[in-house]
Amino acid sequence: MELGARTPTRRQLLSAIAAVGGTAALYQAMTTLGHAAETQFAGPPNLAGARKGASVIVLGAGLAGLLAAHELTKAGYKVQILEYQDRAGGRNWSLRGGDTYTELGGATQKVGYAPGNYFNPGPWRIPHHHKTLLHYCKQFGVALEPFIQFNHNTWIHSSQSFGGKPVRFKAAAADFEGNVAELLAKSVNQNALDQQVTPEDRERLLEALKGWGMLDKDYKYASNLRSASHRGYDRPPGGGINGAPIPSALYDFHDVLDPQVWTSMAFFMGHEMQTTMFQPVGGMDMIGKAFAKQVEGQITYNAKVSKIAQDDKGVAVTYADTKTGKVVTAEADWCVCTIPLSVLGQIDTQVTDEMMAAIKAVPYSGQVKIGLEMKRRFWEEEDSIYGGHSFTDQEIALISYPNSNFFGDGPAVLLGAFAREMGAYRLAGMTPEQRIEVALQQGSVLHPASYRKEFASGASVAWSRVPWALGCCARWTEETRKEHYQTLVGMDRRIVLAGEHASYVGCWMEGALLSSIDAITRLHKRALEA
Repeated sequence: MELGARTPTRRQLLSAIAAVGGTAALYQAMTTLGHAAETQFAGPPNLAGARKGASVIVLGAGLAGLLAAHELTKAGYKVQILEYQDRAGGRNWSLRGGDTYTELGGATQKVGYAPGNYFNPGPWRIPHHHKTLLHYCKQFGVALEPFIQFNHNTWIHSSQSFGGKPVRFKAAAADFEGNVAELLAKSVNQNALDQQVTPEDRERLLEALKGWGMLDKDYKYASNLRSASHRGYDRPPGGGINGAPIPSALYDFHDVLDPQVWTSMAFFMGHEMQTTMFQPVGGMDMIGKAFAKQVEGQITYNAKVSKIAQDDKGVAVTYADTKTGKVVTAEADWCVCTIPLSVLGQIDTQVTDEMMAAIKAVPYSGQVKIGLEMKRRFWEEEDSIYGGHSFTDQEIALISYPNSNFFGDGPAVLLGAFAREMGAYRLAGMTPEQRIEVALQQGSVLHPASYRKEFASGASVAWSRVPWALGCCARWTEETRKEHYQTLVGMDRRIVLAGEHASYVGCWMEGALLSSIDAITRLHKRALEA
């Protein structure tokens, strides 16, 4: 290299690649250049030295509340949990055959799934780096199995591209990567990148692009056996006289630039969405049940909190028994409140004006999920799809296939919708029966031969209509975090908040558990100082 020539940093080079090639190209380049992160969990909290007789009221028996109660009890605190529902687990929830669920507005669904089948309306997968949750699942004996997150054989559907027909994920992704790799290779060979690249990194990058994009010796992406090894064949390799494979034709580059393609690809590059992932054997609520077992006898169910008061000596929580109407006041030295902010903001809570402003500053998302039970596993039998997700630009957003009992006979439940934003608003405004009909109509675009014919029963949960949550999870912005986050997670005299809303791992069970550990650690420190 000539003296005085400016060589860009790796960060500058990667920024240039990201600008041209997007997330997938960036990640490939990062791997090639020797680069290419986990939640904060250092083990269970150290709550040694608790004062004898010290008491805590925990509001909410979701995972944050259950973990707080478990660890505080272990430390010697006297703990009582108040829970609005008649079950523990909160948003860690599974609906099964025979269950009844009533949403805001009064619509009631009687779940008709076959025995053993279930639908997870809330969390449904666990990333491999959510160490807190994985630690307690192991400690509490929750059996886990793989959750198939990334499946090349699923479908991508855009109403604006490919003639409006679904195409295999692997084919669309391969064509996107191949075309982008060819363009980047041309840029490198023509010295067209704004930043300089060392000769060594230039050769490494070209080699990476050729391998990643399945380019030929001339750095072109073409229909041949090399590209077919990624996108699929018109005739796959076989035996005998017709054993020679026939490569498949490429899609038009205009079609593979459809946002539905690259956003689906980028989905799997999200930190929380990478493989490997897990799910509890038998349903997500197995986690909530295992956590609740650790604090058996300490939970008061059907307790609707109406007032949270505090002074310099303790906390008083007023609640009504939703079955009998009896009003009770529970008292303790301290309070861990895990009630969702969407509900807590409507309760008479004696906290500072700054804390109340923080509570009311955070809106909640309103996702809609629909579980469809099918009479048979036609996606396996007809499309060779075993787990994973198919994506669509319709309101349902995706179809996710079950990750257990592969090749089984009889009915199985798939996730027929995970609607967000405008799609969720539209579906939430419908009756449960109407939501099922929309899910069947839109899902039939991806599976036209069998979707409606094989439908047996369904259930839906619109999170904006869930009475005890009034939304799916907290949606912070950069501005609201800057103004309110530290207030929200700080102790307000004798009350501390916990839950996914009090973390930077929002919308995940891991965030709820991490916030719980942080909250009780600070509560314990304050209690020792009191």
